[in-house]
Amino acid sequence: MSEQLSLLLPVWAGDRPDFLADAFHSSVDAQTRRPDQVVIVRDGPVPDPLAEKITELVKESPVAVDVVELERNVGLGPALDAGLAACHHDVVARMDADDISLPHRFAVQLPIIESGVDIVGSGLVEFADDPDEIVATRAVPTDPAEIRRRARFATPFNHPTVVYRRPLVTGVGGYTDFAKMEDYLLWAKLILADARVANVAEPLVKYRVGAGAYGRRGGLELLRAEIAVQRRFRELGFTTPAQFARNLVVRGGYRLVPESLRRSAYRRVIAPYRR
Repeated sequence: MSEQLSLLLPVWAGDRPDFLADAFHSSVDAQTRRPDQVVIVRDGPVPDPLAEKITELVKESPVAVDVVELERNVGLGPALDAGLAACHHDVVARMDADDISLPHRFAVQLPIIESGVDIVGSGLVEFADDPDEIVATRAVPTDPAEIRRRARFATPFNHPTVVYRRPLVTGVGGYTDFAKMEDYLLWAKLILADARVANVAEPLVKYRVGAGAYGRRGGLELLRAEIAVQRRFRELGFTTPAQFARNLVVRGGYRLVPESLRRSAYRRVIAPYRR
């Protein structure tokens, strides 16, 4: 049975109008199977050029667009929850305001959802300035058992690539206000709820790696978020005591090492450079 699709795209004051336009057009106009609705969540006030770009995209869109305007910046998790409430369809695709979807993304992912899967992600490729100059590939596990196993140590989905069933996501409480780890916590809750999980090995999204990307993956703020999510996993029974200890040492340590070492570890293990 053919499913209708809502595209959920959050925007905040730090986003660039030109990047947003690229993200929107690649995920709507250029898709071989377009979404049926777009929900743009404006997470707090935005500069005039960005507000004007949102208005332009709404006016020129080939599909219906609903804009959810939040009075203040509430953060990604609560903004996405507000956007989910405005989605008209049970199947929702995520997209960030500075990434690029490949034209066949939804043509690949929607049939998997229609086969009975609850959430499907994909691999992605990273770029710095030119979307055609790929610097790295971030792979994902594709076997459902491996997805569940990996989730006990690392996020098993690339968040900007996922398509999922909204009733299941809202049924486990949605994203909630769990800064910097809201997506990882959601995947854990979905797996605990016996969600049917899948990933496509093929990269279907181009992910923009901006300046300071490696710095933002470390520091005391990220360490506190890491400790908080690992404690939550133990409370939920998602991880064992041994897994909890391992994650604190390995993942917590990753947040504290110098940026040069973090960059090297990321490029060697998570997103190797293409040759």
